[in-house]
Amino acid sequence: MNAEIIVTGDEILSGRIVDINSQWLSIRLESLGIRVLYHTAVRDDLDPIAEVFRIAFHRADVVISTGGLGPSETDLTREGLAKATGRPLREDPAILEHLRNLFARRNRPFTEAHRKQARFPEGSQPIPNPYGTAPGIAMEVPRSGRGPVFVYCLPGVPAEMREMWNNSVESMVLQAAGGGSVILHRTINTFGRPESEVEAMLQGIFGRQSNPRVGINASEGTIILRIAATGRTEEECRQLMDPVVRRIYDTLGDLIIGENEEGLQHAVIALLRKQQKRLAVIEWGTSGLVSSWLGEVPQRAPHFVGGWVVSGVESLASVLGLPPDVVAQQDLRQPRVAEAMAARCRDAFACDFALAVGPFPQDTPHRDAPGQLSVALATPDEIRTRQVGLAGHPAIMKPLAAKHALNFLRLYLLGRV
Repeated sequence: MNAEIIVTGDEILSGRIVDINSQWLSIRLESLGIRVLYHTAVRDDLDPIAEVFRIAFHRADVVISTGGLGPSETDLTREGLAKATGRPLREDPAILEHLRNLFARRNRPFTEAHRKQARFPEGSQPIPNPYGTAPGIAMEVPRSGRGPVFVYCLPGVPAEMREMWNNSVESMVLQAAGGGSVILHRTINTFGRPESEVEAMLQGIFGRQSNPRVGINASEGTIILRIAATGRTEEECRQLMDPVVRRIYDTLGDLIIGENEEGLQHAVIALLRKQQKRLAVIEWGTSGLVSSWLGEVPQRAPHFVGGWVVSGVESLASVLGLPPDVVAQQDLRQPRVAEAMAARCRDAFACDFALAVGPFPQDTPHRDAPGQLSVALATPDEIRTRQVGLAGHPAIMKPLAAKHALNFLRLYLLGRV
């Protein structure tokens, strides 16, 4: 079965509110073996709402909408569904009584505007809403020459929508799908090679019609492999995935930094924990981003002990214990400056390792050749440096630099540099 998700609301299309409901529902539908083919957003306007429902009826077997079920004049989902199906709205006495009692318990006035929430297209059924005032709508719409389309309209409030999905709608969708198949997802994250090189290394596994399907995309230097297997059970999906996953690991090796939500910071903390080592960080070009990422890893203590952020000559001079005029005379982008930063940080924090990120190269986005960023690692016995070439859009320079710094440390801990 295929699905379409419709979200209604002027605020979605104006950009004032981000649509997180469609993402959440897509994950749940795919886990049930139902492919989501379309996301549609529509303004709070009766005719366009009716039209997107009509279009969805023709190209999807399951249609789920969020938003537009409240009491205001701009909440028009029920009216749009009624118009799209050619069925009149009928008031449900039981729902009306429920709403009156609900408002009374909450010491709120029940108005004529709220009464519209008790109206449903003829032939539809209400979906209970345990926490809000707007019930959902479940409806089976017949289609000529093919099976019916199953429609579920839910409130736009994410907490209410999720509660209704978990309590009612998921089981309805499973029943409509006849039990359905299972889609299992797995994500493998890599760093150190561009997307084109990773794709070439794994040539032959990206067929669109294969099972499992493997997709690839880049996010701020991280290359992400997304694997999706379809089967009757989760175990069958895992068996289908295993040969592909083994090939990815065998081929990419140390390029792999983790799975799912794991990034370089998780890999570094895991290695520090395994080796029982402690790390401090001093940053200039990355403005504390490396420390921020490490600080978000739940298992960081006691292995990440803290760090400094340097923003200019005066703060660097203070950290190094040198007069500002002496520091100002140095070429601050030379590796020896990052080395001095790393050594001072290691000694000050009395830790095993200190990772230093020097200042950004000047005018990096406009250079013909990549600008060079100095990264230094102070170990118990030595100081190692790496020059990182930075090129690309300015918006990704800082996270890209932070990832290169963390990857330098990760490879050192793995014994690869």
